[in-house]
Amino acid sequence: MSVFNGTDETSEHTMTGTLVNAAAIIAGGLIGLCLQKGIQERFKATIMQAISLTVILIGIRSALNASDLLEVIVCMALGSLIGEAMGIEDRIEAMGRLVEKRYSRSSNGGFARGLVTASLVFCVGSMAIVGSLESGLTGSHETLFAKSLLDGITSVVFASTFGSGVIFSAVPVMIYQGAITLGASMLKPFLTGDVIAQMSGVGGLLIAAIGINMLEVARIKIGNMLPAIFLPLVYFMVVQLF
Repeated sequence: MSVFNGTDETSEHTMTGTLVNAAAIIAGGLIGLCLQKGIQERFKATIMQAISLTVILIGIRSALNASDLLEVIVCMALGSLIGEAMGIEDRIEAMGRLVEKRYSRSSNGGFARGLVTASLVFCVGSMAIVGSLESGLTGSHETLFAKSLLDGITSVVFASTFGSGVIFSAVPVMIYQGAITLGASMLKPFLTGDVIAQMSGVGGLLIAAIGINMLEVARIKIGNMLPAIFLPLVYFMVVQLF
């Protein structure tokens, strides 16, 4: 992938990939809202189950990128402790309820659920991380363009099931991926292939967990595990210092 081919050139349009990604989510969400009454519940349920299984598969494939299993275990455990202490998932859900109260007339909680579920699906994973790094370091947006297509299709189904909250997930996607893109140049000395593989491996586990939550097999607090994704980078920086 071009992030690691030694190219140091950057583009003044480094945010293009993230903006296209957000636009695809909004467009897909609007289409999904139009189809809310046109898709029978049994079809929605089956489609969601199919996508859930696909999400689990994507997560497993990404998780297999990690070469150091012990590091992944430590990062997951420590990251979960940090996230639990910060109450990340509660804060995300509170933000969803706040936006719902302000912009939605519905009070059944579907808006918040759609915002949280879509945000986690679109933000967590190797494509979001690697694609944003690629945009920031080389100005190439190919990975994020591919992610935009996948997210756009997924948002159609999500919006037809969860409602308008899915559209607002474009905001955390822009913030999350934009921050990684803009910060890539400052972290450039630390972004080795091994670090990205470990980050993608941890992210893959969280993607698989998202799929499990979507199937309603269990209730995993994925939001509180998000810090684990960045701990391989922290570990590498500490090792380099000592």
